[in-house]
Amino acid sequence: MYKIDETNNNEKYILLIPSMLDFHFPLMKYAFCSKEYHPIILDNEDGIINVGLKYVNNDMCYPAICNSGQIIDALQSGKYDLSKTRVLMATAGDACRGSNYITTIKRALKKAGFEQVPVVNINVRGIEKSETINVSPAMAWRGLVSIYYGDILMLLLHHLRPNEITHGQTQEKYHYWLSVLSEDLRCGKHLSIRAIKRRFKEISDDFAQISLNEKRKQRIGIVGEIFHKYSHLGNWNLIDYLEEQGCESHTNGVSWYLMYYVDTHLLTEKSVLRPAYKLAQKFFNHLQKAMIDAIRANGFYSMDDFLSLKEQVRPYISMEYNIGDGWLIGAECAGHLLEDCPKVMAVQSFGCMPLQTCGKGIYTRVGRELADKGIIAWAEIDHSGAESNYYNRVQMLIDFSPLKQSNSISSEK
Repeated sequence: MYKIDETNNNEKYILLIPSMLDFHFPLMKYAFCSKEYHPIILDNEDGIINVGLKYVNNDMCYPAICNSGQIIDALQSGKYDLSKTRVLMATAGDACRGSNYITTIKRALKKAGFEQVPVVNINVRGIEKSETINVSPAMAWRGLVSIYYGDILMLLLHHLRPNEITHGQTQEKYHYWLSVLSEDLRCGKHLSIRAIKRRFKEISDDFAQISLNEKRKQRIGIVGEIFHKYSHLGNWNLIDYLEEQGCESHTNGVSWYLMYYVDTHLLTEKSVLRPAYKLAQKFFNHLQKAMIDAIRANGFYSMDDFLSLKEQVRPYISMEYNIGDGWLIGAECAGHLLEDCPKVMAVQSFGCMPLQTCGKGIYTRVGRELADKGIIAWAEIDHSGAESNYYNRVQMLIDFSPLKQSNSISSEK
């Protein structure tokens, strides 16, 4: 594997990546490090929506405007040699974000005077083949490992931080393990399957040393489109708001989305690669189960593995709708309610067609079918919307009369 030196950028190109996954991109960036690329996860936030609105039609969804604004703002900063700079947009090759964002960003860059900066991509759907990054086995493996490591750190941090007795202890553990795992990925060490499983156990056991209040905070599940679930830019700092209001949040991991995508997009195609995708799904699920087992071994909360979750929620949702995040949103809604999470907040972009046609219908049905288990609320995010209205909807969910629930963390799965 290519050994990465983050203090030096002698690589051929700087690779700018818009911030989309708060917990995963700081690790996933090492998958793109090579003799050709030096990846940088963008962290500029101030004023990026206004920049995006200047170069992207205001009818586009919030994530498109936010991502484009962040990229253009970074290029306007003067920090980067434009002749050595590339922009990366990962795409699933599906509806909306999956197929339209590359063109949207290209047009925005042209309007902003950065037409000379190429937009490269990574996808398995054959979109913009001439500008798709070649994925080496080492790159794919680093990327896959970073998904699971990002998942376990996110799940444990969100679960324990609101319940810790000593303020800051959970955050300290998180930063320690982020550093350790970054070093593993940077140097290409401890990345065998056995070593990864051992890391899962070590991480969970270390977080288990944190002293917790006996009475846990009320838990609220978060579902929605991938950018809104995993980026504080996409959900307007929803996690921080919930914790400030005395709540614990749970956002299901990216590995569930990975397996959903394989299940609904790759395994439904007539392709010579179908047996390979089937084998990959089994492997992904095996690794996911190892992560969940490590989490639950210390009494911490996690949803079931993807294949088990799919069967668990089958009576409550239709699995015919697989556009965008499709039925995964409904599956996570039902999964939360069937586990120990009686309140669910669905976050989506105003005007997002997959969620307008799928999400709202799913929320209604799941809420009706599982009315005795809890409640699902939803809130939309848009550049023209007022944050106060958004937080009012979140607060209404928080204040909703709680159903009977366990008060002891040790009693959880």
